[in-house]
Formats: sequence, C-alpha cells, structure tokens
Amino acid sequence: SRPPPSTTTRRSSPMSRAGSATPWWASMSQTFPHRTASPSVAGSPRVGILALQGDVREHGRVLRSLGAEVVSIRRPDELLAVDGLVLPGGESTVIDKLARGFGVAEPLSRAIAAGLPVYGTCAGLILLADRLEDGIEGQRTFGGLDVTVRRNAFGGQVESFEASVAVPTFGGPPVDAAFIRAPLVVSTGPGVEVLAELDDGGIVAVRQGNAIGTAFHPEV
Repeated sequence: SRPPPSTTTRRSSPMSRAGSATPWWASMSQTFPHRTASPSVAGSPRVGILALQGDVREHGRVLRSLGAEVVSIRRPDELLAVDGLVLPGGESTVIDKLARGFGVAEPLSRAIAAGLPVYGTCAGLILLADRLEDGIEGQRTFGGLDVTVRRNAFGGQVESFEASVAVPTFGGPPVDAAFIRAPLVVSTGPGVEVLAELDDGGIVAVRQGNAIGTAFHPEV
C-alpha cells in the first residue's frame, strides 16, 4: 500500500495549448462521489482550482478555453461540487500552511484518496508527492502520487527556463512548458506512469490513478 503523505523536515496535464490535445480530466476514471451542484453549462466539467495562493487566474483561463466551468476552492465543502481539481503552481510551503489554516488540507487528502481527479503543476506536484526532499521544517503534502519529489531541483529563480516537452500519452504536439524554480521527480513507485522526461532523463510529468503531476507550468 502507498505510504502516508510525507511530513519530512529535511531541507528538502497537462493543459496543453494545442487544441487537439485531450483535456487532462478525460483520461482519468471518476470514483469520487458525484458533485452536489450542477454546472451552469450542460455537459461542461466543473473543475475546481485550489485558490489559496499561486497562479490561479492563469489556470482558470486555460481551463475555460478547454470548455470547463471553473470554481475557486477555499473551503472543504466546495470539494463536493467539482468533477476534478487543479493544484496550481506557486509556493508549496505557503499553500501547505494556508490549506491547513483554512481546514481544507485533510479533506483534500481524503478526496484525492477517494478518487477525485487532481492535477498539480509545479508546487502542485510537490503537494501531491508522498515523499519530499529538501522540504522546509514541518512541511506537509496532500499525497496521492507514489513519488519522491525534490523542490527547486534546477536552482533558484534565475535558473528558470522554458522547454518543449513531449507528452505522447495525451497526443498532439509538444507542450510549451515553463520551469520556474521547478521540482523534479527523483523516484517513482511501481504504480506510477512516467508521462514526460527531459532530454537528460529527468522525470517532469507522472500519473497514478486519479492524479497527474507536472514539474512545469503549461498554463503560462
């Protein structure tokens, strides 16, 4: 069975712009209980974005362009009204602290474990990892991916870069990806599918069951 989310104190989908790419939620099975509210547009998936910190607006813009109805998530009860969830890029330590402060961290972990489709970008990947390297003291994750992730694996802000990343599973052209103080997946469990790697073999996108995580920002 999967280990519990990491509380290590060591310093520790993708949404392609290509119109032909398959939306990330279309490839994921849905076992989470049905939402309690109906979307405003019939047939449109209602996708929540954890709106505590980070590039919430940018994710919302891309999701709407893919036909989703977007809902900001800040309270536990709001998780019941969505078909899927995005954990945006930002500062993982801040999102962790705010999620606990708002009382949404544990309900979110339970929802992911129950099958709520979830996609994490950059900081979102860190928050989905079951194990974390180079985390600050007391940092926690929501869990969901049987991976070990290293924070700021490529260096600081000045080492940020852009790259064209192929994600063959989803079809379409490569994703124009921004790596901004990006993490890296340094190990994976047996149930994890590697979706994308850099030229040097570094793992930057993974999927396991209802969870997808990418080290990069495809939304900017």
